[in-house]
Amino acid sequence: MDEKDTGGMYGWIWRHLPGNAWVRVMISLVLVLAVVFVLFQYVFPWAEPLLPFNDVTVDEGSGATP
Repeated sequence: MDEKDTGGMYGWIWRHLPGNAWVRVMISLVLVLAVVFVLFQYVFPWAEPLLPFNDVTVDEGSGATP
């Protein structure tokens, strides 16, 4: 692995952001907030009916109180 490959995906993103370190930090923060916004506004509401969170079964076996 050569020196340019270190850092993986995040290193590649960091190297391709414009500006100095502080500008890159601010751009990274905006990008993370945008991803979180899209997840909460579009992806999670779309996926919620597909998840079994409301499929609860309660067994009233011998341990249940009357």
